[in-house]
Amino acid sequence: MKENYFDLVFQVVRLIPEGKVTTYGAIANCLGIKSGARMVGYAMNASHTLENIPAHRVVNRNGLLTGKHHFEHPDKMKELLEKEGIVVIEDQIVDFATHFWDPGTMQI
Repeated sequence: MKENYFDLVFQVVRLIPEGKVTTYGAIANCLGIKSGARMVGYAMNASHTLENIPAHRVVNRNGLLTGKHHFEHPDKMKELLEKEGIVVIEDQIVDFATHFWDPGTMQI
């Protein structure tokens, strides 16, 4: 089940548009597992060895870069987001609501 769940998480993450972010909880809700944010986090931690998974676009519910320590270096997540036009100050996405993408609006 874990492997299949991770694959579903990765499918959703691949749909996040450039310049947008979503949350662990929003992905879990999209997949029908309301309290599954922690499992989404586990999937994201495992995604860094895989290609084509834009893990930098997944943040916590407040727009904090809580997953930054799972990248090659702690500033990599911020750098990738800034390349996409997202301003990050002290690990917090500025104007988070503007950049938030709700995967629940997509059909998977």
